[in-house]
Amino acid sequence: MARLRLFAAAREAAGTSHDELSGATVREILEGACSRYGQEFEALLETCQVWCNGEPVAPNTSVCEDDEIAVLPPVSGG
Repeated sequence: MARLRLFAAAREAAGTSHDELSGATVREILEGACSRYGQEFEALLETCQVWCNGEPVAPNTSVCEDDEIAVLPPVSGG
């Protein structure tokens, strides 16, 4: 299972800062997260950057069980 790390608004929408999900690709991991956390999380995900092991990735990127997927919402200033 890959580790999912959620930051800022993604963490708030999911109600947790981390989880473990299974999937062969980044897309499968994120689909599992959307199923688990609901519509608010899914809507927010459209504006987020997704990284795997510290590097930006495409949805079709393969995932190993030791990988860490990070969901990074846009930063708002103030």
